Amino acid sequence: MTYKTLFAFFAIAILLSSCKTGSSIVTSKSEAQKRGIYKDPHGKISSGKSAGEKSKNATNRESATSEKLIRTATHYLGVKYKTAGTTEEGMDCSGLMIATFNNFNIKLPRTSNEMSKTGEEIDKSEAKKGDLIFFRTNGKSVINHVGMITEINDDEIKFIHSSTQKGVIISSTKESYYARTFAQINRIL
Repeated sequence: MTYKTLFAFFAIAILLSSCKTGSSIVTSKSEAQKRGIYKDPHGKISSGKSAGEKSKNATNRESATSEKLIRTATHYLGVKYKTAGTTEEGMDCSGLMIATFNNFNIKLPRTSNEMSKTGEEIDKSEAKKGDLIFFRTNGKSVINHVGMITEINDDEIKFIHSSTQKGVIISSTKESYYARTFAQINRIL
């Protein structure tokens, strides 16, 4: 076996395991519509984020932007998993975030690990809709999975992400797999 073949084999193995996830809550657009979660996105906007202190209006704008981000992401519910994909033909976990945030002129790095170094890391108790949630699903210390928070109920966080088994779905931190592999939450807006 040549070095090129061996390298290609390991690269493919790493890519295939980078977004592997467990069970799901919402697995299709039609199921999300039945539950009242899915709404069509309404146009593109820019982030409007300023470097200064946040006023009430800025907070309201960020909240509205978060809701629009969630609507945009839920548009992809049911899209199949595709390594390095960023379109409705297929996407991986970081591809879903890139496709969603690109609609708002917000550029994110390509990998979930690099995304985990973007924005401000916040405590789980401060999480809001639209924040990115990260996991270590490969049994190592490296972050390799990302989703976006869609709902918070007490100590349960629901998030949209792309799993290798079911594609774009909504899952919960109450699921043992995600409770066990949770790494951090970052605020991008």
